[in-house]
Amino acid sequence: MAKKKAVQKPKLFIYAAAWTLQNYPSAEKQWSPETKVKRAKEAGFNGISHGTDPEWAKAIKKHGMGWVGGVDVASVAEAADKLQKFKDNGVTHINIQLCDHDTEVSKSLPVARKVMQVGKEMGLKPAIEVHRDTCTETPEKAFALASAYEKKHKEKLRMNFDHSHPVIVKQLRPPSFWSRLAEHRLDLFKMQELTHLRTFTGSHCQTPVTNGRGQLDGDFIAWRDNYVKPMLAAWLQGARADKELHAVIELGPRGSGYALECFPDVWKDAIVARGEVEKVWKSQLRKWKK
Repeated sequence: MAKKKAVQKPKLFIYAAAWTLQNYPSAEKQWSPETKVKRAKEAGFNGISHGTDPEWAKAIKKHGMGWVGGVDVASVAEAADKLQKFKDNGVTHINIQLCDHDTEVSKSLPVARKVMQVGKEMGLKPAIEVHRDTCTETPEKAFALASAYEKKHKEKLRMNFDHSHPVIVKQLRPPSFWSRLAEHRLDLFKMQELTHLRTFTGSHCQTPVTNGRGQLDGDFIAWRDNYVKPMLAAWLQGARADKELHAVIELGPRGSGYALECFPDVWKDAIVARGEVEKVWKSQLRKWKK
């Protein structure tokens, strides 16, 4: 009897942020890049999110890990050189922090266009991140750029929705996390292939995942249930069978302005977050229909 052919389904790849492991476990006795990559693989991550540092590149390739890039691009002139470095390392998905907080759309638009054109020429998939201190730091600025791009170039702008930033701009509450975030340009959200996942409340851009004693933090549970679950459900709705989502557990280390001194071990929290996000994904994937 012939075996039943497996049904292809959308895939989720979860990455550890190299940033999370900065000065870990201590600044005095920091793990080497290879140890960090090895530990991330052992913890179940599919890859690493990082720039083009040669030592990290060597470790990522040695351990067969996936790689999501990240770089800031402030001008048209910078785009090609910065993206070429990722292409040379076989990186496809690249997070782009574009221009500055006070860059007007008329000036950020040609930079975004250049990034997308160079990416297409090189076979890459750069994504403009919604992020503080860039030209997309508020929903209004981000969507103004996206609308201007679509109007002028007759195509949609590839973006990375790090929702921890707009949530605190609007000071949203857990019950309305996803309903408010999904009010505008859900089409752009659903076409994204790269996203950042950082635990948040309406007033804090990063919160603990656990209480440091093996139990999930209450704010993390609220984030998981009021944001991650409906967000992944929305992304999966109508998704093609071959579609992929590359998600970075984007937790900043102590001293970064994100993790506070009172937080539990951020790397251990990132490992827990990875497992919880994977559970949510599997539960939502069971509801997916081709």
